[in-house]
Amino acid sequence: MPMNLEQKNEQIERLCEQARILPVITIASEEQILPLADALAAGGLKALEITLRSEHGLTAIRRLRQERPELCIGAGTVLDKAMLDAALDAGAQFIVSPGSTPELLQAGIDCPVPLLPGVSTASEVMLGYALGYRRFKLFPAEVVGGVAALKALGGPFPNVRFCPTGGVNAGNAAQYLKLPNVMCVGGTWMIEAASLASGEWAAIERKTAEALAALG
Repeated sequence: MPMNLEQKNEQIERLCEQARILPVITIASEEQILPLADALAAGGLKALEITLRSEHGLTAIRRLRQERPELCIGAGTVLDKAMLDAALDAGAQFIVSPGSTPELLQAGIDCPVPLLPGVSTASEVMLGYALGYRRFKLFPAEVVGGVAALKALGGPFPNVRFCPTGGVNAGNAAQYLKLPNVMCVGGTWMIEAASLASGEWAAIERKTAEALAALG
């Protein structure tokens, strides 16, 4: 039986609460796919958002679903229905978008896996809310007000929860996660550019473990 939107809201919340940090990953080369995923998983992150910002995104989703079936692999930076369909064909287990459009929100209702739609304003939350969405990605979190914005949104939307992404880092992640309407945070701070470029996978594993430990 296909999931209804209420069930999808519950599924994405379970995934996010278990993950605590949803790493936002842009793959620069096919050679990075498996060792990067392995380093993040060894550090404690088993749910990975693979963005479609690079030409390797769909390949990464496909390979990880086939070769690392113990991980939960989602597609990020999904901008329209065509990208959503391509992500589903690759095997994505959840979908994340940076913003919301009527077309994408409707596609998420019909989609067999959960969509976590991006919002940055109360009006965008209301668009998704009217269709049945109760879980959103706040993006770009720091730019649109960060912790203060989430506290304000908690008033009119007491049954809505968020995954803030954009500007979340080692210094503020714990502050976000203390908020009752935050189910996890999204970010890349555990994937340092220098370590990624030089293939220092042990350093990424260590940073990942430190990031999770710092959350208490």
